[in-house]
Amino acid sequence: MKPAVTGIILAGGQGRRMGHTDKGLQPFRGEPLIAHVLARFAPQVDEVLINANRNIDAYVRFGHRVVPDAMKGYAGPLAGFERGLTEASHPLVATVPCDSPLLPADLIERLATALFNHDAELAVAKTFDQPHPVFCLCYKTLASHLRKFLDNGGRKIDKWYGALRTVEVSFDDEEIAFSNINTLDELVALEAAKTLSPISNC
Repeated sequence: MKPAVTGIILAGGQGRRMGHTDKGLQPFRGEPLIAHVLARFAPQVDEVLINANRNIDAYVRFGHRVVPDAMKGYAGPLAGFERGLTEASHPLVATVPCDSPLLPADLIERLATALFNHDAELAVAKTFDQPHPVFCLCYKTLASHLRKFLDNGGRKIDKWYGALRTVEVSFDDEEIAFSNINTLDELVALEAAKTLSPISNC
């Protein structure tokens, strides 16, 4: 029996390239982006936490616990990751961003298989030669390791991964699933794509 998984949706950024808007709440095909992410991600995990640093009440309405960064000053995705690891109820923790509404329906299954088969501490998705570091699965016990990394000034996610037993998991068959939205133009372009099913079918 595989360990239970806490899923963290990272929605704590500043959205600088999108005019400092809260990306997770941006409308996409009639629903906020995070609603699409939840529709695909929540069925794969046993608990969902939303990491957000503003508009907390808006995120609470999605029915999951909201956990802001413990660190001040928008320290990046690792700060949200660290808070999620600390607050997670289960031994495995998965992270996804709030701006990737196409994420794979079998993301956790494939990451977990690689994590166990390779006796790794962390499994991260990649397509071809491109890793996607915020799509990962790891053990909750890494919380203290990450906290020390952050306390020492570390902010780059790939540098933290480099200190761990990490396995990269190929998703070459689902390259578009890792499309993320950083600008309003990208939001419009992805909304016009024909590859995304309506949210009710996710």
